Amino acid sequence: MSDDNKRVVMDYVDAFNRGDMEALRQLFTTDALVYGVLGWGGLDKVVPIWEEIRAAFAIELNVEAMIAEGDTVAVRYLERGTSVGLFRGHQPTGRIFEVVAMEWFIIKDGKIHRRWGARDNASQFRQMGLLLE
Repeated sequence: MSDDNKRVVMDYVDAFNRGDMEALRQLFTTDALVYGVLGWGGLDKVVPIWEEIRAAFAIELNVEAMIAEGDTVAVRYLERGTSVGLFRGHQPTGRIFEVVAMEWFIIKDGKIHRRWGARDNASQFRQMGLLLE
């Protein structure tokens, strides 16, 4: 079961890196909750956040480590991107960033039921020359 759950998470990473929000939606349970540094909620709340950050920062997740036990999968990423689009009123700088990110997943019936994400956004924004209030 752990390998199957890892595959679900790898499918999530692949879909996120492609910017395929419909594929992402298909990987989550209908009552999934996603918790992140820019907000939390169901997919109707977080998919627009994902679209916003992908458009603004051209983010790519690179899996560095993944472990699974039972219904739980934990991942450490090297997250890279470039400030290429408008973000909450701030013009793009063209600068790159690289930060470590972590995500914790609960898999239920072959789909993501819960996802918690943490990354060093302060470092990310500093590297891109964005000062957010």
